[in-house]
Formats: sequence, C-alpha cells, structure tokens
Amino acid sequence: MNKVLERNIHLPDLMFVNLCDSQYGINRGVYNTIDAWLYKHGLTDILERRRNILSFLESIKFKSETAEKGRLKFGPGGLSIKLQNYFSKDYLETGT
Repeated sequence: MNKVLERNIHLPDLMFVNLCDSQYGINRGVYNTIDAWLYKHGLTDILERRRNILSFLESIKFKSETAEKGRLKFGPGGLSIKLQNYFSKDYLETGT
C-alpha cells in the first residue's frame, strides 16, 4: 500500500473530505453520496471505504472528459452510473 494513501485514509473526516475536494474537485455532498453508496453495497469498514473512494476517484479522474479545472462533473444520475460501472467487475467482492 502506498504510504501517502495509507496516511490519507486515516485523516479526520473533514480533512479527508478537503483532500478529496483539492485532489479531485468533489464537494462534501458528492463525497457523502459515494461513501453512502459503498456502505450500502457492503463496505462497512471506513478505512476500506476510503481506500475505495480514492481508487474510484483516481480512476475516473483520468477517464473523465468532463473534468474542468480539476473538478469532476457527473451530470444527473452520472455518479451512480460511474459507481456501478467501476465496481461491477467484482471489485467489491474481491477488494482488488
């Protein structure tokens, strides 16, 4: 595990949300939506959810054609679709 990533997942909640905002341009509302989606899909451990949040955001940051000035944009229903697509490959089951 990357030492920076491992250190970041242990940040207090507000600092972690601010990291997500500064690195990926997502606000607290988007963060909370991602966090809740992962929780509802079986990731109850906060550290695993945070690892997955960062992994998810990193993957869509490079794939996103809508990233504007470092901010990710999803559009209506777009976040749920991206979450479903990203984690549909047995990601949550295998944890890889």
